[in-house]
Amino acid sequence: MDAQYQPQEIERDAQQFWEKNQCFKAVEDAGREKFYCLSMFPYPSGKLHMGHVRNYTIGDVVTRYQRMQGRNVLQPMGWDAFGMPAENAAIKHQVPPAEWTRQNIATMRDQLKSLGFAYDWDREFATCDSDYYRWEQWFFTKLVEKGLVYKKMSTVNWDPVDQTVLANEQVIDGCGWRSGAPVERKEIPLWFLKITDYAEELLADLDKVDWPEQVKTMQRNWIGKSRGVELAFDVADHKDNALEPLRVYTTRPDTLMGVTYLAVAAGHPLAQAAAEGNPEMAAFLEECAHGGTSEAELATKEKKGMATGYQAVHPLTGRRVPVYVANFVLMEFGTGAVMAVPAHDQRDWEFATKYGLPIEPVIADEGGQAPDLSEGAHDEHGVLINSGEFDGLDFEAAFDAIAARLAEQGHGEVKTNFRLRDWGVARQRYWGAPIPVKYGPEGQTVPLTDDELPVELPLEVTVDASGSPLKKMPEFSELGDGWIRETDTFDTFMESSWYYARFCCADNPEAMLDERADYWLPVDLYIGGIEHAILHLLYARFFHKLMRDFGLVDSDEPFQRLLTQGMVIAETFYRPAENGGKDWFNPADVEVRRDDKGRPVSAVLTTDGAPVEMGGIEKMSKSKNNGVDPQAMIDRFGADTVRLFMMFAAPPEQSLEWSDSGVEGAHRFLKRLWRLVADHLAAGAPGDLDVAALSEPQRELRRKTHETIQKATDDIGRRTTFNTAIAAVMELANALGKFDDASPRGLAVAREAVEACVLLLAPITPHACHALWAELGHAEPAIDAAWPAVDESALARDAIEMVVQVNGKLRARLDVPADADKAAIEAQAMAAENVRRHVEGKTVRKIIVVPGKLVNIVVG
Repeated sequence: MDAQYQPQEIERDAQQFWEKNQCFKAVEDAGREKFYCLSMFPYPSGKLHMGHVRNYTIGDVVTRYQRMQGRNVLQPMGWDAFGMPAENAAIKHQVPPAEWTRQNIATMRDQLKSLGFAYDWDREFATCDSDYYRWEQWFFTKLVEKGLVYKKMSTVNWDPVDQTVLANEQVIDGCGWRSGAPVERKEIPLWFLKITDYAEELLADLDKVDWPEQVKTMQRNWIGKSRGVELAFDVADHKDNALEPLRVYTTRPDTLMGVTYLAVAAGHPLAQAAAEGNPEMAAFLEECAHGGTSEAELATKEKKGMATGYQAVHPLTGRRVPVYVANFVLMEFGTGAVMAVPAHDQRDWEFATKYGLPIEPVIADEGGQAPDLSEGAHDEHGVLINSGEFDGLDFEAAFDAIAARLAEQGHGEVKTNFRLRDWGVARQRYWGAPIPVKYGPEGQTVPLTDDELPVELPLEVTVDASGSPLKKMPEFSELGDGWIRETDTFDTFMESSWYYARFCCADNPEAMLDERADYWLPVDLYIGGIEHAILHLLYARFFHKLMRDFGLVDSDEPFQRLLTQGMVIAETFYRPAENGGKDWFNPADVEVRRDDKGRPVSAVLTTDGAPVEMGGIEKMSKSKNNGVDPQAMIDRFGADTVRLFMMFAAPPEQSLEWSDSGVEGAHRFLKRLWRLVADHLAAGAPGDLDVAALSEPQRELRRKTHETIQKATDDIGRRTTFNTAIAAVMELANALGKFDDASPRGLAVAREAVEACVLLLAPITPHACHALWAELGHAEPAIDAAWPAVDESALARDAIEMVVQVNGKLRARLDVPADADKAAIEAQAMAAENVRRHVEGKTVRKIIVVPGKLVNIVVG
C-alpha cells in the first residue's frame, strides 16, 4: 500500500468504479425497507457554491448511512431550470435562455459528480424538459375540469422593467427585488389555484410531519387561521344618502366600542367613488398604487390617508365616524376595509395621531384603569371599560357577548378566516412552462385536450427587456379560426411543487406518476434552506394533496422529515468606493493579521499591501465577493477533504463559518488516517480476535471502538449531528495511534478499530474509504458494506470514572467498581484525600449520587 494519500487519483478511481458498476441505481424492491433522501434541487446558475456543497453533502452522508443500514435508498438529482435569471442572462449575454441553462447544467453536473455524490443519474431531469412540464400542463387541465382553477382580474405588484408580477416578498422598499424599478399596482387577469380549499387540512396535517417547530410555526402563521367577527357598518354620503354597507372582519370585537374611524383600501369601490371629481383624492389613490405591499413594509411605512367625506354608522351605538382611504389597507387582504381602534392598535394609533382623530380606550390596563396612550396603543387583552353594557367583561366574554348582539341585530356573525390567499400561478414571462389554455372568438376559455399537449416552449427566441417574446409570436399564440393560445407561463413554484414525485418514475412517458411513486413516497428526509420554509414547502404540500385526491399518490404529505441546514458564512473585506458604495475583495486576496488569541485586528490586500476594511462575517454571496470556489478546493485538497470539513465544522442546522485552516486540518486528518492504515498493514497479519483472552489495554481499545460505533450510529442516524460523530472517530484514531501492540491478538483488536474508522467515515469521505477498505483485503466494495454493529459486551467496564464535588466544586475523580452500590460509592468518595480536606470540621448535610457520573457532597 502506498503510504502517501493521493486524493485526485483515489477519487478518480472510486468514481469510475461506482459509475461502471452502477452502484447508485435505485430499483424498487417491495421486500426491502425504502429510504428516499432528497435535497432541494438547484437552479442551474453556472457553478456550484458552498451552500450547494453543504446541502448536498448532508444528503449524501444520510443516504450512504441508510444504505449501510440495509435500506433500499433513492437519492436523485435534477434542475429547477425555469425562471427569471435565465432571461436576465439572455438579455445580458445575448444567448437564448435554453442554451444558457443547458450549459450551466452540464457544468454543475460535472461538479456534483466530482464530489462523489451517490445520485441515481438515470432519474435526472430539468424542469424545462417538455417531458416534465407536459404532465404539469396535463394536471392543470384536470384541475380546471374539477373547478380547482379560476381566472380573475387581480391587483398585483407589477415590475415595469421585468414586465412581470411580483409577490409581496419580492417588493423591497417599493421596488422590484431584481430590477430595482418602482413597483406599480396594476390590475390584470391571472390564473389561480384554490389552495384556500385546503387551508384547514394544510394546517392540521402539520402535526403529521417531523419538521422543525420553527418551520411549522412559519407555515401556521402564513395559513393564519383566526376566529373573528364579520360585521357591517352602514355608510352615508355628505347628503345623507345611504350607500352600500362596509363589511369588515376583526379578531378583536371586544374593542368595537372604541372605533373612531374606518379605513378602506385605495382600490375599494368607496375610494374610487370618492375620487370622482376630486383630483386630490385621485392623485392620492395613484400614489397608493405604487410601493410595497409586504406586511413588514406596511408596518413600518409612513401612514398616509385622506378623508372620503363619507360617514359610517356604528352598528351598536349609532354613532357616526369618518371613513378614510389609508395606504396601509389593501384590497387583497380581507374585505379591503378595516375598523380602526387607535387606542388598541398601533397602526391605527399612528394614523389617528397624525390626522388628529379621537383615541378612546375601551380596554383597561393591568391595574383596571384607562391605559396611558401618550406613547402608543395598548394592544393587550383585558377587561372592558367605556363600553356600556359590556363593561367588566374579559376578552372571551366580550367576544361572545358583542358577537351575539351583532348577530341579533343582523349586523354581524362569527367567522373563521384564513390569512392564506389562493395561489396566483401565472407569470407574464417567457422562460416558463406555457399555461395549457386557449381562448375562442366568442370569449370561450378552454383547457387543452390531451392530444394538444405538450405545449412546447419555443426555444429559438430573442429575449429583451420589453416583455415576453411569446406575446409577439403569432406562430405560437394564433391557432386559427379566431382561437388564440395563452401566452402567460406558470409560476416556477409549480415545477418545484411536484418534482420530488416525478423522480420516482421519471422514465414513464405515458403517465404523470405510476405505482413506483407509492413505493418511494413520502420523502423520508428532505433537506434545504430555511428560506423555503413557507412558499415552496406550502405549495408542495398543497400539490401533493391535489395529486392524492386525483389518485396519483396515496400519502397525505410529501416530506416526512425536514432538515433545514444553516448558511455558509465567511469574512468580508472592502474599501469605500468613490460613488459612495463599497468595493468588495475576496478573502483569498486578503491577508488578515490576528492577535495572540487568533482574533482579526487588521487586514491588507495582498496585491498592493494597503489596508482594507473588515466588514464582518456574512453569508457567502457574489454581492459581497466572499465566496469560495468549491472546485478550487476540490482541485487542491480533494473532494473528501471538502466533504469532511463541511460536516465537521458545525451541526447542519447552524451556520458554518468558512475557515481555510479548518480545511487544512481536515486534510491533515485524512492523511493521518491513510498513514494509520498503511502502518497497520505493514505491522503484519492479525490473529484471531479472542475477546475472552484480551489484556486490559486490548480491552480498552476494543471498548473505545464500540463506544465510537455506538455514538456515531446515534449521531448520524438519529440526531444528524455529523460533527460529533466525526470527532468520536478522530478520538478513536488517536487511540489507535497510541496503541503499541504488534502481537497477533493486538493486531486483531487494532484491525477491528481500523475497519470501524473506515466504515464510520465511509458516508462522509467515501472515496478514501473505498480505497482503504480494499487495501484492508475486502473483496466487497465499501459501498456495499454493512454499518458496523455494536458489541454490547465490549462496552462493559470493571470500573467507572466518577467525579466528586463538594458544594458543587470538583474535588476528586474516582475509579468506582461498576457494580458498586450507593453506600460503597459514598464511602469511596468520602475517603478521597482531597475530599476529606474540604469536609473536615464541617457538617455533611446531604450526599447526592448520580449513578455513573458524579457524587456531590453538600456541607454546611
